[in-house]
Amino acid sequence: MASEPVPLQPAVLADAEPQPAVAVTSRPVTGRPSDPSELLPGLPSGRWHPRVPGRRPPRLIRGSGVTVHGQIEDWLADTIAAGRLAPGDRLPTEHDLADWLGVSRMTLRHALAELAQRGLVTRTVGRSGGTFVAEPKVEQDLTVLAGFSEQLRRHGLVAGARVLAADEIPASPAAAAALEIGTGDPVYEVRRLRLAGGQPILIEHSLFPAERCPGLLGHRLDGSIYELLDEEYGLRPHRARESLEPVLAGVREAEALGVTEGAPLMLIERTAYSAAGQPLEFARDLFRGDRTKVVVWTSELAGGI
Repeated sequence: MASEPVPLQPAVLADAEPQPAVAVTSRPVTGRPSDPSELLPGLPSGRWHPRVPGRRPPRLIRGSGVTVHGQIEDWLADTIAAGRLAPGDRLPTEHDLADWLGVSRMTLRHALAELAQRGLVTRTVGRSGGTFVAEPKVEQDLTVLAGFSEQLRRHGLVAGARVLAADEIPASPAAAAALEIGTGDPVYEVRRLRLAGGQPILIEHSLFPAERCPGLLGHRLDGSIYELLDEEYGLRPHRARESLEPVLAGVREAEALGVTEGAPLMLIERTAYSAAGQPLEFARDLFRGDRTKVVVWTSELAGGI
């Protein structure tokens, strides 16, 4: 016979001393059961509930200069960043969470919408729907020149590639200028959909000067092209100039990346050079804004400013 669900017990919270937001945890401490359902009978597995005994709501400041929904957004973002809410964890219903926090559902919805916009949570509708913690974003470190495959390996992720197009075409004026060749000279165009853990992350559009890597299209193109250039032609990219521009997904990009039309994307335009200074690649890559985080390390300029 199925056990009856345990009713919520607000009295547990009423007797507790107020604590700052950092004291809030969404997972049991070490040595206690890892599944919230073991702490609160009747709670479905994988469902995070605020009224697990010992959990306290964050302090919310109500006054000029601060917004309540912004504080809730920051609290949940910090909880996710600290690992107290893990990818796939389901948040309580809007009614339960708003009641526990002491705010209106509209205020809570505003906070959740901002978190969804930042790619920290996903929201679905239907009987099995709700608000879930999203998978962490893939870091793209622009401080060092490394291909997508190498970047993912550093984070313990498996990279994949689906070739969308591979052909020899005449260089456009923009490509010719970047690759330091003549307009109309042959270049190899390679379009690929790059995957992380089987999920689409970016669309690569790369152009390579045919005279510097003859026969490139005869090789397998579903792995690291940078490694291919190094092993077959001795032309390992050594440095690059990259620029970033936020753009919106068109119909074709949205379909390939599995996002809605108009979703935010990050366009990274790159010209990669060999150690001898020869341009090897002119690329325009489109990254999903909800699954990618760009990282750049900086240091003080030599000799000061």
